[in-house]
Amino acid sequence: MTREELRRKANDLPLQPGVYLMMDKTGKVIYVGKAKKLKNRVSQYFQDSASHTVKTRQMVSQVDRFDTIFVSSEFEALILENSLIKRHMPRYNILLKDDKGYPFVRLSREAYPRFSLASRYGNDGARYFGPFGGRQETRQALDAVLSALRLPTCSRRFPRDIGAERPCLNFHMGRCDGFCRPELTQEEYCRRIEQAAGVLEGRSKQLLRELTEEMEAEAEALRFEQAAALRDRINAIGALSKRQTVIAGLCADTDIWGICRGEGKSCYAVLHMENGDLTGRETELFASPIDETEAEMLSALTAQYYLPRAILPHEILLPLDTGECESLSEVLTRRAGHKVWVHVPQRGEKAELRAMAQRNAQEESRRATTAAERTAHTLEVLGHLLRLPAPPGRMESYDISNTGKSDIVASMVVYSGTRPLKSAYRRFHIKELTGGHPDDYASMQEVLRRRLQRAADGDEKFLPLPDVFLIDGGETHARAAREVADAFGVTVPIFGMVKDDRHRTRALMTPEGQEIGIAGNPAVFALIGQIQEETHRFAITFHHESHTKSALRSALDGIPGVGPRRQEALRKHFGTVKAIRQANVDALSKVVPRSAAEAVWAHFHPGEEKSGGPAEP
Repeated sequence: MTREELRRKANDLPLQPGVYLMMDKTGKVIYVGKAKKLKNRVSQYFQDSASHTVKTRQMVSQVDRFDTIFVSSEFEALILENSLIKRHMPRYNILLKDDKGYPFVRLSREAYPRFSLASRYGNDGARYFGPFGGRQETRQALDAVLSALRLPTCSRRFPRDIGAERPCLNFHMGRCDGFCRPELTQEEYCRRIEQAAGVLEGRSKQLLRELTEEMEAEAEALRFEQAAALRDRINAIGALSKRQTVIAGLCADTDIWGICRGEGKSCYAVLHMENGDLTGRETELFASPIDETEAEMLSALTAQYYLPRAILPHEILLPLDTGECESLSEVLTRRAGHKVWVHVPQRGEKAELRAMAQRNAQEESRRATTAAERTAHTLEVLGHLLRLPAPPGRMESYDISNTGKSDIVASMVVYSGTRPLKSAYRRFHIKELTGGHPDDYASMQEVLRRRLQRAADGDEKFLPLPDVFLIDGGETHARAAREVADAFGVTVPIFGMVKDDRHRTRALMTPEGQEIGIAGNPAVFALIGQIQEETHRFAITFHHESHTKSALRSALDGIPGVGPRRQEALRKHFGTVKAIRQANVDALSKVVPRSAAEAVWAHFHPGEEKSGGPAEP
């Protein structure tokens, strides 16, 4: 479909909640989204793209058609969106790991049920618990539950192997009660299995109460050996949540989220709390998206994290408002069978816990991201913002400095990636300017013309051409530079660097007047600001040096016997006009001939005797 056909189809949508699926020419779903009002949301994609992010522009450029599914409420849209994301894994959605990375615990349906790990939920009549974290952690947690309840973990099958041979080593180590012995009943086995299922469903508190009552009853009946066995089982189950992150997550009353949008790798952290105690932590790293804000990332992550789960906490604390806290609360409450409160704490202990989760996410992101990855991500984001075909490897920046018509100079600063390449810096004296006033635009054109001419002549000092030109100034400066580049047939992109009222670079400007905001990405903002400040510093330093030389030349002009070469020698030796004025004839004669030294001294001391004057400093 053409863009106009897509726009008409979007405008025909109703103002109802629903989910939309964007598809490319092959029919592959590349993005799934939800909306309170489908018409308003979907039609935005096919309007003027100037306000779109780079990612949105890329996605829309590949859309060939779209489909919609209408629902009755916003929370139904939330559930459906998550389901479709998991099914299609669209490339432009923020995605958690594939379901294969989140194992389930499966409890078979048979006379002697057994637990096992499964990659996904199956429709086979068995009971499933989860999904949990990694497979290794889930296996360790399951073994810990079975050990705490002294259930078998060996490969024997019941009733086939009951009484077939002696109990295995687990029985002798006290890790299993030996259900392969004929004296233990099927009823007791199934009762223990149900207790294990209760732990995996997050009902450990209820199980502990029941076991405590049973232990007290055994003690009152003077069956102290059975009471001691129950006591050991209670202690083992009570310790599970403190030793196993998987079990801790199930038993949590409160989940506290932190999220960090890092340079290269982003991370979320979830802290699990039970009765005010920290019982576990989960973190996951993923590639930092180009355009999404932390709120957009958090919205996608929380839905994908909680909607597949059967066991949910009573309270979920988020680090910032996603705009969907109320909808997510309603969805999770219906799914959990109890009230689930999703909110952003503002003050007090819960706000401190939120800050702690944030620090966890930030530290994990920082540790996992190398300097090279941060650099690559920054340049990748900059390349997307500027619509470059690839991240910029070499950038050149220019600035003009003057104090009037005289001593107008320019600086050329080169960056290789995110680092200055000082060996490639160049300085220019403006030579072609005519008229009585300085002209920054004409000066910039002269500098760029001379630079491109040197490159055209094969001067290796001006090769290769950069991936982007950055000009200190706005639209007009960039347009003036573009005219010169066009004259040379150079197609290198050109952008002006625009400052705000606080003299900080706030945006880049195209020659056509399109402003590209950079404040939304701290790394890009810092890089462009650093380039502009370095270019300005280099220009100011060169201008100061040039102005000092001009002042010396002016002060020494007209002195008999002191030409340009002797003026340069005096400048290098004394540095300033004041030092030359204060030097006596003997000091001056060390630099220039005696006759020239006497002429210089007489020039600065008319009517005075040559015998006076201080020594050389």
